Amino acid sequence: MTDKILRILYIASEARPFVKIGGLGDVAGTLPPILRQLNPADNDGWQVDIRLVIPYHREVVEQYPLSPPLLTLHLPRKSGDMEMDVFETELEGMPVYLIDGKEISAAKRIYSFQPEEDMAKFASFSLAALALAKQIGFQPHILNANDWHTALAVYALDHLRGQDSFFADTKSLFTVHNLPYMGAECKEILRDFSMPVHRSRLLPKWGRSFAMPLGLISADHINAVSPTYAREIQTPEFGCSLEDFLFRRADRISGIINGLDYNAWNPSTDSALLHNYDMSTMTDRQKNKTVLQKEFGLPISASVPLFVVISRLDHQKGIDTAIAALRLIKKKKWQAIILGTGAEEIEKECQLLASEMPDRVRVAIRFDGALARRMYAGGDAILLPSRYEPCGLTQLIGMRYGCVPAANAVGGFVDTILDDGNSSEQTGFLSPALTHAAFAATLERVLGAYKDQALWQQIQVNGMNKDYSWRQSAREYLNLYLQLSGFPLLTETITG
Repeated sequence: MTDKILRILYIASEARPFVKIGGLGDVAGTLPPILRQLNPADNDGWQVDIRLVIPYHREVVEQYPLSPPLLTLHLPRKSGDMEMDVFETELEGMPVYLIDGKEISAAKRIYSFQPEEDMAKFASFSLAALALAKQIGFQPHILNANDWHTALAVYALDHLRGQDSFFADTKSLFTVHNLPYMGAECKEILRDFSMPVHRSRLLPKWGRSFAMPLGLISADHINAVSPTYAREIQTPEFGCSLEDFLFRRADRISGIINGLDYNAWNPSTDSALLHNYDMSTMTDRQKNKTVLQKEFGLPISASVPLFVVISRLDHQKGIDTAIAALRLIKKKKWQAIILGTGAEEIEKECQLLASEMPDRVRVAIRFDGALARRMYAGGDAILLPSRYEPCGLTQLIGMRYGCVPAANAVGGFVDTILDDGNSSEQTGFLSPALTHAAFAATLERVLGAYKDQALWQQIQVNGMNKDYSWRQSAREYLNLYLQLSGFPLLTETITG
């Protein structure tokens, strides 16, 4: 057992397998256990003692009933102390604490459509997570909070460090998964918990009482979920009116790509597929395309490329761009299947496209995890026309399954998809501009490459050969934790 133990308090609003709504759930449920399992012999002797804290949402209670509570916290408020129950379980040997309280148990859903309805719930959870650490004697070197839901833990820690010796040496890392989701105004909540309202002119006036900006200005370091997104949020196009503040803090902002769980996403073992395959058995992959074409009543053809869209149907994901681009290349030979749910107007546009092109377009308006896997395995190219994409896992899954990504050149797509015209290294296609015409031109490049099957298969194999598992990203997080804590960095970084 090493005495070089790094203690991390990791808090998030969701974490799989307990609860997963978006990409945050994948990260929070995957990264902490991997960090805990890092081999000290490979990490200069460092062992990570990381504890995960999430809300005990009603939906989680139903799936994971736990009793009795480990302990009860009493949070002081001007309106009367708040009691919060803490339950304990584990995930791959890592302690997991689930916090319940009046605001959490009363919530009708995990995330309200109106963030102001969630503000009290996540504020009390965030403060309870800090109180929990102190009550169990877990003195963290690092508090790693995620997105606006846990931003007030970072803000509170900034004030506690000068008042409570327990947290005097705790540094904060605030991970930004999706900047536009700022939370809500929380001035009254701050006052109720006896925390001062922020008055710094570094933030725009509106941001001095909003959750996300308060976390950003209080954090010792800000981490975005890809290097390109870390740079993008410092610009007017992606900065959500915080770009000036973020640009001034550029030396405290970094980006680490999210990883992919290669055990959960493996075409050679995926039980959702009728025909499993790997790089050495790509002829079996073609059988999955035939199965998919039959399932959707599309003409069975190996020579016609099959585009797939697996996405939330909303403005961020740029589905309208994909629809417009497909219309622009309607004279070319291709097929498309769209899977997803979201904004009603975008759902209708997808269905309209299918009615316009009944010989080649199919739409499934639903969430269907098994179908998504069959589409990754049977589609030739996956379309990713996002207007912004902090990191993205869809392109990583696509490459893992030999489904070539065609994406807008934003965020994590830039960091993970190589489109340099070198067939020996290329893994996908990037559109240089967020326009219908530019994305259509990119799809025409896809169609041109598909005609040369030797070239196409090389691009597929290049993507399948890439390693975007959590192994490298976890060590990057460990190095960042060490840096913030003032400890020596790892002497070398793995590359494979």
